[in-house]
Amino acid sequence: MHRTHRSLSARARILGAILAVACIGLSIVGGVTFIVQRERVLTAVSERLQNQVAALRTVAGTENPATGTPSSGTATATEDLSIDDYSSVADYLHAAVARLVPARNEGSVAAIDGVARYKPETLSGFDISGDTALIARASKEALQAGTAVMGTATARHESLRYIAVPVTMAGDPAQGVYIRATDLDEELQPVTASMLTYALAALATLAAIGGVGWFVAGRLLSPIQSLRDTADSITLADLGTRAPAAGNDDISDLSRTVNSMLDRLEGSVDVQRQLLDDVRHELKTPITIVRGHLELMDAADPADVASTRALGMAELDRMTRLVEDIDMLATVEGGEHFTMLEVDVAALTRRVGELVGVIPGHVWGVQAVADVRVQGDPDRLLQAWLQLADNAAKYTPVGSGIELGSIATHDEVRLWVCDHGQGIEPAVRHRIFRRFDRAGGKRSVGGSGLGLAIVDAIVKAHNGTCEVTETPGGGATFTLRLPRRDGSAALPQPVRAGDVVMQREAAE
Repeated sequence: MHRTHRSLSARARILGAILAVACIGLSIVGGVTFIVQRERVLTAVSERLQNQVAALRTVAGTENPATGTPSSGTATATEDLSIDDYSSVADYLHAAVARLVPARNEGSVAAIDGVARYKPETLSGFDISGDTALIARASKEALQAGTAVMGTATARHESLRYIAVPVTMAGDPAQGVYIRATDLDEELQPVTASMLTYALAALATLAAIGGVGWFVAGRLLSPIQSLRDTADSITLADLGTRAPAAGNDDISDLSRTVNSMLDRLEGSVDVQRQLLDDVRHELKTPITIVRGHLELMDAADPADVASTRALGMAELDRMTRLVEDIDMLATVEGGEHFTMLEVDVAALTRRVGELVGVIPGHVWGVQAVADVRVQGDPDRLLQAWLQLADNAAKYTPVGSGIELGSIATHDEVRLWVCDHGQGIEPAVRHRIFRRFDRAGGKRSVGGSGLGLAIVDAIVKAHNGTCEVTETPGGGATFTLRLPRRDGSAALPQPVRAGDVVMQREAAE
């Protein structure tokens, strides 16, 4: 069987979907983690820089850098700065730069009138005194604002977070600014390193998910592959192949469902083949008979011609009845023309009793009437019951009685016909409802052999069954068992005299 080429298999698409979801999830987790850690570092840097304002306030209150003795003044590096222990802005900034030692990722400088004047002598931080652009920018912002300002600048391919604190003194025209900057790249390096580690771990995780997902998807899809191979191998000549259905998961249930469908399909094909064989067999006999008589007929003999004509017409009539019965069987088996209504079983029983009373040669009697209702097609049920009655009339000796009736239990209604003929052997009772099967010919009295098959199809369409039992004293009893819908119990009711019992004297 030709298969349409697909660019991606189901296994690859499932794995791609799994990896896409995992990648999105890992990216979201990593991105949120990076943002949180980065903001935490930036907040810590900003807090350290803000602490420089408080640190500058303590410079003048500790000791004079020139004499080494404590200062009694309260120097304030804000817009209301009042410095009593320093003679100039330059002296104060010199003391501030000397005492406020920058950390490893920090740098500081004191600028006067926009020009770098003092820088730390220690080697713990980095030097920003040569960054004229940063100094000019920070000095301008701080002096214009008249208070400490914070900002971010890029210098020498580095991102710097800085704070600029203006310093002024009455009587000194110089405008000083203390600048402290932090290298954000260095501060964020641990975060970057952790995210790189996370990225490598995420890639390893995706690789593991891909490997496991590929294996699991293959295991999950292997029954579908087997199912597809099974479907490809099935032909009309061989419908016996079945897909393996081990396990209790959804795919195993699918395999079992497909196997059940294949069983029904195989049964349907077998029935069709059997029907064709039976029809061919049934039609072969009348065709052979007519052909043989036509070949032997003496056209010059009017009597022989009339006899051959009568025989041919009889055989054609029999073939016509066969075709009609086949059409009827196909109709009831297909469920066509069924109208489900609420059927009054008592009225149906009396109607059947009236109709069978005209069949000559037997004494007919209705022995029981069930006063209940069932869901069904009244015309089809009447047809099936009359077929059983006609079948009983054919195989019951002339003059003997035939009884019928209906009874109801708590879960079903039984419609039966009881004859007193030669009966049916138990070994062949399961075959008599097949097409063209006449119980080995022992009960064959003409007909197409489809009557009981039609009855069985009608009963099955009503979710019922048809069974054959032995009549006490000899004969066969056919019973149609129909399920009840109302669930109420009912007992057989006696037949009123002259109501439904109909008798017809046997033909002499």
